[in-house]
Amino acid sequence: MTDHEQIVAAGGLVIDDSTKPPRVLLVHRQRYDDWSFPKGKALPGESLAQTALREVSEETGLQCRIISEFASVQYEYRSQKGHARPKMVHYYLMRAEGTDAVGDTPDPDGVEVDKLEWLTPVQAAERLSYEYDRNLLRQLDAKLDTQQ
Repeated sequence: MTDHEQIVAAGGLVIDDSTKPPRVLLVHRQRYDDWSFPKGKALPGESLAQTALREVSEETGLQCRIISEFASVQYEYRSQKGHARPKMVHYYLMRAEGTDAVGDTPDPDGVEVDKLEWLTPVQAAERLSYEYDRNLLRQLDAKLDTQQ
């Protein structure tokens, strides 16, 4: 991969809609000291949906079910060498599966992610590190409002 080749990634907006208001799961990445949604690079031969489910599972320990495709975000990513590279992240709306899926905060992977939190949209907006993530959150909040 060259420094100018676009990075393709996928991730999830994992919701807990059993609460009022619904909550969304955020991850903290110690390497960047930021709060975001779980996501990661696609592996060769992997579909975007497979990437999203794998990355969410690896980073959060949750097994999730995709509800729907959600949105794609394009931005510039700084490589470890400091080079700007285009990145496209495809997000899916997801719900955690299993009896312990919501409520208690699951254990992060400890490699890329060191903290996880279920937050209301208002709390998440204050915590998210990037404007493009806050834009996704506004879209999610609008979608959840129309479903209630």
